Amino acid sequence: MTRETWKTRAGFILAAVGSAVGLGNIWRFPWMTANNGGSAFLLLYLGIVLLVGVPGLLGAFVIGRRSQRNPVGALRDLSGGSRLWGAFGLFAVATTLLLVSFYSVVGGWFVRYTAASATASYFGQSGAYFSAISHGPGALAFGFAFLAASAAIVYGGVEKGIERATKLMMPAIVLLLVALTAWTFTRPGALDGAAFLLSPDVAYLRANALDILPAAVGQALFTLSLGTGTMITYASYLGEERSLPSDATTIAVLNTGVGVLAGLLVFPLLFSFGLDVGSGGPGAIFVSVASAFASLGVFGRVLGVAFFGVVLLAALSSAISMLEIPVAYLVDEHDVPRSRATVGVAGLVAVGTAACALDASVFGLLANTLVNLLMTAGLAGFLLFVGWVLGRRALAEYEAGAGEFARSLGTPWLLFVGVLIPIFLLFTLITGLLPVLGVSVTELDVMGVRVASSTLSLVGAVVVTLLAVAGLRRPDSML
Repeated sequence: MTRETWKTRAGFILAAVGSAVGLGNIWRFPWMTANNGGSAFLLLYLGIVLLVGVPGLLGAFVIGRRSQRNPVGALRDLSGGSRLWGAFGLFAVATTLLLVSFYSVVGGWFVRYTAASATASYFGQSGAYFSAISHGPGALAFGFAFLAASAAIVYGGVEKGIERATKLMMPAIVLLLVALTAWTFTRPGALDGAAFLLSPDVAYLRANALDILPAAVGQALFTLSLGTGTMITYASYLGEERSLPSDATTIAVLNTGVGVLAGLLVFPLLFSFGLDVGSGGPGAIFVSVASAFASLGVFGRVLGVAFFGVVLLAALSSAISMLEIPVAYLVDEHDVPRSRATVGVAGLVAVGTAACALDASVFGLLANTLVNLLMTAGLAGFLLFVGWVLGRRALAEYEAGAGEFARSLGTPWLLFVGVLIPIFLLFTLITGLLPVLGVSVTELDVMGVRVASSTLSLVGAVVVTLLAVAGLRRPDSML
């Protein structure tokens, strides 16, 4: 079966940015920011995008283009047929299936709110309205409708489906966000919302860094589609003439820019209407923003359709990228026609969507805790693979098509993704996992010495990384 490719570089960039610029930027980013200190969270998030996100994107691109396969086939084939690495690829595919399950529910919320804005259904009762529609049979129906629309685009293929759709959606998303943000800043009090987001709160960050670190890492990986194999799959359709460093930087900058733009829309909007930005929860943006639009009467209907419509487009652009991963797996590994693969994957996701739509606790587990933990573990594994299984082959792939300056950074990049970033990610994973396991310890007594739990987490991360390096190291590894 002939494998598809991107027709243009712009198509790949827009599709990859579309994967990144979705609900993570516009729905989850304001929610996470409001719950984690505002500007302090943003500062930490931006640092992680720069130091972890961009190198991590490059690692995913290297695996994808080098193998021309989905995550399962890529890790298995590049490791010389290792079943263990193939299983880790399946872990990434399974993570994606879980993510798109809850994602479809939220996408269904935006379908419903776009229509409800036109009819003013939630005006005067925004909180009660969200409580009524967020879970239950109605949420299931709209979640299925969103999933069907996403599957229809993936059904069309890489060039005629995904590339064509994202070329239309991404410019529309950015233009609508810019227009809505510009209008928001004409309102009194909007600058206070911008200050909440942009004024660095170093004191809060210093006091709460470890508490908000897992959320910031999870948000960065979620918005950049890292740790699930999405970018491995998308890069597998690339040719050797592309500069991976250039593409990774462009995608990270555009994605982060849209995320900040979304924050500059949501927070000034909430401040201008005197609404609580820290109420938190997955329904925060619906209740708060809907309350603002409801106070504007007929004009609020127009704004509501525009706002919820643009987020719906963003959600679609991300959902199709997640669906593409298991579809590519079936097409590549089992020679299943794309049409049948898409229908089968959509049916499987529908089961998870039903569980999330009908049970709020299942939804909360997937949308918050598991997103942070699974994506962090996934990226750590991918980068250890790049540094110690691919090694010099990864460096050769990185340099193919890259400019002179980018090539000069190749060796430092390989060391960074093979050692330092895995230590950081595993430290974050341990820190985030302890509360899930019910462990809440600030200090421990180790042979009569009081040691902070964060120090022990760091030591654990270093030990696990070194053990992984010792086990994975090959003759063509980087060191």
